[in-house]
Amino acid sequence: MTGADLDGNALAGPLRELFAVELTVALGTCASCGHSGPLAEARVYSRAPGVVVRCPTCEEVLIRVVAGPGRTWLDLRGLAVIEVPTG
Repeated sequence: MTGADLDGNALAGPLRELFAVELTVALGTCASCGHSGPLAEARVYSRAPGVVVRCPTCEEVLIRVVAGPGRTWLDLRGLAVIEVPTG
C-alpha cells in the first residue's frame, strides 16, 4: 500500500449506506444482453437452496443469493452495473 491507499475497511460506511436502501428499485444492467431496468422486473426463482434472479429479456442469471448458518453468499457477476437511488 502507498500513502494514498486504504484497505478494505474504508468501505464499511459506503457499503452500509448502499445496502440499507430498497434495492428492488435499483436499476440493474444485464452483463449479457445490456437490458437495463428495475431489479423488481427481474425473474426470481426461489425453489432451491438459494435464490436465482434472471434477466427478464435474455434469461441469463443476474444474481445468486444463498444463505447458510451465520452467513450469506451474494453473486452479482451477471450484472454489469447496479444504479442505486440514494436520495
